[in-house]
Amino acid sequence: MKIQNLATLAIVVTLLTACGNTQSDRALSGGAIGAGAGAVGGALLGGSPVTGAVLGGAAGAATGAFTDKDDVDLGKPVWRK
Repeated sequence: MKIQNLATLAIVVTLLTACGNTQSDRALSGGAIGAGAGAVGGALLGGSPVTGAVLGGAAGAATGAFTDKDDVDLGKPVWRK
């Protein structure tokens, strides 16, 4: 059951990390989403929410920074409207 939760969380985080038009927007939003998801994942899996947030934030920021706006385009981030 834990592996299924982790896999689902990874898919959701990957789909949401590329929010924004610029590389820095995608890195910021990916880091924020990844940190939140990592904290929840760490708590659900019995680990440390802080460690989960750090790892999730790093993974989300990296994924957001390395994606192109054409890969996943969720529109302008909240801070750009």
